Amino acid sequence: TELKDPYLIPKNIMAEPDYIDEDNPELIRPQKLINPVKSSRNHQDLHRELLMNQKRGLAPQNKPELQKVMEKRKRDQVIKQQKEEEAQKKKSDLEIELMKRQQKLEQLELEKQKLQEEQENAPEFVKVKGNLRRTAQESAEAPDS
Repeated sequence: TELKDPYLIPKNIMAEPDYIDEDNPELIRPQKLINPVKSSRNHQDLHRELLMNQKRGLAPQNKPELQKVMEKRKRDQVIKQQKEEEAQKKKSDLEIELMKRQQKLEQLELEKQKLQEEQENAPEFVKVKGNLRRTAQESAEAPDS
């Protein structure tokens, strides 16, 4: 399948550069620029180390992006939990006293609730006896005043 149109042939599309002609020694031929990163000593050492590791079979693991992100989030979450635990451990004296008082108040409230439930569940004759005692004490106190 030969193309009949000479304009569609890639050779004819681009102009050939002048420096290809070796006839003229006055022309300065372009040279490839030096990459400062590749010429640096650190880069060369790193490249050499990677090549050696690859030959040994110790190439760095290529993890998917999602897995890297999930591992980073997990690490961050663990660090955050550790900081919270440390903050809870380092409570001040005031906070400790407030916690103790709060626990005491809760215990007192529970005891009051238990007493109320016992009084409500008590038989009728116990309630009447209690009322009689109260009225007897009130009547005994009334003549004194």
